[in-house]
Amino acid sequence: MTAPKNQRLAYVFALLTVGLWSTVASAFKLSLRYLQPAELLFYASIVSCIVLLAVILWQGKGGELRRLQRQDWLASLGFGALNPFLYYLVLFKAYELLPAQQAQPINHTWAITLTLLSIPLLRQKITGRQIVAIAVSYLGVLIISTQGKIWSLHFASPTGVGLALFSTVIWSLYWVFSTRDRREPVVGLFLNFCCSLPLTGGYVVLVHGLRPVESAGLLGAAYIGVFEMGIAYVFWLKAMKLSTDTARIANLIFICPFLSLIFIHFLVGEQILPATYIGLLFIVIGLVLQGRSGREDGGLRS
Repeated sequence: MTAPKNQRLAYVFALLTVGLWSTVASAFKLSLRYLQPAELLFYASIVSCIVLLAVILWQGKGGELRRLQRQDWLASLGFGALNPFLYYLVLFKAYELLPAQQAQPINHTWAITLTLLSIPLLRQKITGRQIVAIAVSYLGVLIISTQGKIWSLHFASPTGVGLALFSTVIWSLYWVFSTRDRREPVVGLFLNFCCSLPLTGGYVVLVHGLRPVESAGLLGAAYIGVFEMGIAYVFWLKAMKLSTDTARIANLIFICPFLSLIFIHFLVGEQILPATYIGLLFIVIGLVLQGRSGREDGGLRS
């Protein structure tokens, strides 16, 4: 039976999601003080698997796990290699190299990257408004990355900026491939994380070796596993199912990067630069323009 629509409750779940997602940039940065990126991913993924399995059983969908076929596991291995394995390895490394106030807004441009990738992958035609949206958003990236000194083109960490941008490519590819995924969303995410664990664990052993880690690092990984990789995703799906107007719910995401800067300042201790606010404003304007263009054109076409 389809759950009845409830816009007010949809807002509650959406705002809870935005609140949780707004804290994860700080959690990434704090946890990386104690863990290598691969270690953070490994321990967070273990927690995420436990949380997602609990959600599946609580929702009464455990039977779907017993009905899985060989192709489902093969798909999960492919998806899991892309996300969480490759995506979070790249993203966490970007956070290790960059201030959180730079890494978080740059990563938020994935929707713009998706527009660019949709041209060769989905054969979508790009509109004039989308070109403007892309230019405005990447001007914002340039302002943030150079701390406002755009004419000097001096980057504190060119590698970090490159990895943050590359993470948007990985996520966009994952999104494109996921449109053809017929698995139940939470079950699919659980399988992706399970199948990525051997990859992440093997990477940790080969590159870093198993070593004792401080409890603060493990607590950070647990927080990320529960919320970034688990509960927040489930809350967002719930909000979208309950909503009578998904566009209004989706627009709440624009609160996230601004709210995130508050947590970054008070929890991580970064002094937020004026260039960060200005650049983020450009990025959000570009995302709004891109979103309106997508709605007018009926979204992505294959």
